[in-house]
Parts: sequence; C-alpha cells; structure tokens
Amino acid sequence: MLNIEHLSKRFGAKTAVDDLSLHIRPGEIYGFIGHNGAGKTTTLKCAVGILPWDAGTIRVNGVDLRAEPLRCKRELAYIPDNPDLYDFMSGQRYLNFVADIYGISAALRQERIGKYAALLELTGDLGQPISAYSHGMKQKLAVISAWLHAPKLIVMDEPFVGLDPKASHLLKEMMRRHCDAGGAIFFSTHVLEVAEKLCDKVAIIRQGRLVKAGTMEAVRGDESLEAVFLELEAE
Repeated sequence: MLNIEHLSKRFGAKTAVDDLSLHIRPGEIYGFIGHNGAGKTTTLKCAVGILPWDAGTIRVNGVDLRAEPLRCKRELAYIPDNPDLYDFMSGQRYLNFVADIYGISAALRQERIGKYAALLELTGDLGQPISAYSHGMKQKLAVISAWLHAPKLIVMDEPFVGLDPKASHLLKEMMRRHCDAGGAIFFSTHVLEVAEKLCDKVAIIRQGRLVKAGTMEAVRGDESLEAVFLELEAE
C-alpha cells in the first residue's frame, strides 16, 4: 500500500531522513516512533506528497508519487499533528468542502458525515464555527474528514494528542476496522503503550535513520516496546 525506498530528505546541510526504506501492506497498522527531531514528521510529509524529497522512491498502491501525485493523493488521507483547519468555516461546511474536493455524492457524504460525527459525538457541533472548537474537537473533525472519501491509506502524525480517552478508544477501533477491510494505516506516536497494543508492525527511527523495523513481536522480543526504544536511544 505504501512503499518507501531509500528515502532521503535534507534541509540545507542537515539530513532529516537518511536512506530510509519501509513497506506498509494492506491490512497493517504500522507505528512509527522516535524522539523529537528524529525525522518522523518529515518522513510522513514526504510520504503524502507535502514535502519534496532529495532521493528515493515513494509509491502509493503501486503508483509513483512523484510521477502521479494527484492519483496517489486520491488514494490516501493525512492528519497532521496539529490540524490546520479553516476557522471561518463551520464543521459542516468544512466537511462538505472536503467532500467536494473528492467528488463525493450528496447522498454518500451525508451518510458518512452522519455516521462518523455520531460515532465521535460531534454531530451537535457541526453547525458551529471551527474557531469555537477545542483542540480535541478539531482533531475529531480532521479524523472525519480523513475517513470521508474512504481512502486506502491513512497517514497520521500523533493522532491521539488532544483526544479524550473515549475518543482515543473510538479512533483505535476505526483504525482497526479500516485495516480489517483491506486498508492500511501509517502513524507516528510518542505513546509507546498505544503502539504496542495497536500496531501490527513498528519502525524506530533515530537521527533520520531507521534502526529497527518489523512485526511487534520481532522488534520487542521478550521486552516491552518502551524498553527496546530506551535501549536503542542509549546506544
């Protein structure tokens, strides 16, 4: 679903991502962990076509992202760590705006907006301006907008930040159902307990380089994910 081969990204003299390769397959929830500044967000932004990269190949569902960016972006959704939404819009207007971009019919958008807004308990707030939303409400709106066009691949940067425990639980269930239906999810997180319980596979990045990746069982062995991460950081 997402193939990253020998990705490198530099900002001036600094190499943010260094020869990184990852494969996220259909049905997988793939966690991406590392300390602040390790290169997680840069990798995610390259993977969805927000940032250009210096070397390597990225394919989404078999399609080259550099050669056919619009075709790839129809197949994916991206939620940044701090959703930058249009504050002057209402929640409903914003979701309709997203639905227009992806050409979703009136009937289908109504069905999906109703379904996910009810699930995340945002229905009563959709008529309010986004400027009046809390961070958690904005995060919920971003989640709904990401699921709206039924993308095959969903990429998320720290998706649980700002969500209350119930909303976090609901998002985990949405992620699992998405992958059980043949989709794939690639997300970064600092909450290692969440990654350990939720992910099928995990990758650890340090100073732009991949240091360990694979199934959760293979990466952690007989230890906790936190213990493995701290050991790698101490090396």
